[in-house]
This record gives sequence, structure tokens and C-alpha cells, in this order.
Amino acid sequence: MKWTPFSCLCLLALGGCQVMPSSLPSAEPPPAESCYFPSDDPDTLTTSVDLLTEWGFSLDASDSQLGLLSVSREKTLHGYSELYAEPHLRSRSGVHLSGGLGVGGGSRLGVGVGLGGGFSQPPVEVERVSLLWDRQHMRVSRDIRRFDQYGSWREGRSASTDAFCQQLQRALSAQTATGDRTP
Repeated sequence: MKWTPFSCLCLLALGGCQVMPSSLPSAEPPPAESCYFPSDDPDTLTTSVDLLTEWGFSLDASDSQLGLLSVSREKTLHGYSELYAEPHLRSRSGVHLSGGLGVGGGSRLGVGVGLGGGFSQPPVEVERVSLLWDRQHMRVSRDIRRFDQYGSWREGRSASTDAFCQQLQRALSAQTATGDRTP
């Protein structure tokens, strides 16, 4: 019972250390203005799927009622394994030599063979694009994330750039104007 007031005092003191952030997280860099553009064609989502799959993306999710489309594509990053490699204190070769001396004049030598670098995958870059269409305007969001050979997230950034959004807008306009859709 004696510790109860002291415990409450400690909790109140530690509660004062809690700090709220001055602002909520936001995309860095912010999306370009060209990533929000007018689009009122009724086939906008279908055309977007056709176009983005043509560019090498695969469909992850879609909801026509909400006007939402999410696609991604993955690219292997050759040569990035060493960039993301952790420092090793042991040899990277597959052969390990060990030995020792015992009391009484005996000695032993052992040789072990390892499997090399393990069962890892190559580093990959995942590019995700999300489209939100409200039947009058299209909002584009794009991000790029890099994962190391162990599958751990290493880098990420917003990639909603003028160049990408303008290219998408032009391609959508051209396909809806000509009615050209891939099967």
C-alpha cells in the first residue's frame, strides 16, 4: 500500500514525457498537380486497367463502385545485394576450417562445408500505382519501394511525378478518344 502513491506519482511524471507530433505524416515529395485531372468517360477504369497492364503492371485490387484501382509491378535489382549486405564477421565462403587442442596431448581437426550465401532472393523494387476516380476526376498516387535480398524494406518514396502523371493522362485521353482497347 505504501508504494501506491509513489507509483501514481511516477506514472504522472512519465505521462508528461509523452509528446504529440506537430503534424501528421505526409508524402515526401508531395504529389504533382498533374496527378489530379478531369476524366469523365464511363470506361475510364477499364481503359486504365488495359493501359497499365500494357505498361507491365499487374492488377492487385479494383472496386468499380468506389472507383478504385490498384496495380503494381516488380523489378529485380541486379547488383544491389552488396549495397544492402550486412557486415559479416565470418567468411562468406562455403568451407570452414576449425580445430583445437585438448588436455593430454590430443588434437582434432574438423572441416565443415556450408551452403554458401544461404537461401535469399535478389533485391527487388516494387512500384505501386493507385487510381481513384469519382466519375469526373482522376487522382493518381504512385510510390516506389525497395526490398533487400532478405525481403526487408530498405527504401521508399512517393513517385507521383509530373512526368508519370502527364504520360498516363495523355495515354488515357488517346485511348478513350480512339476507343482502342486491348483485349
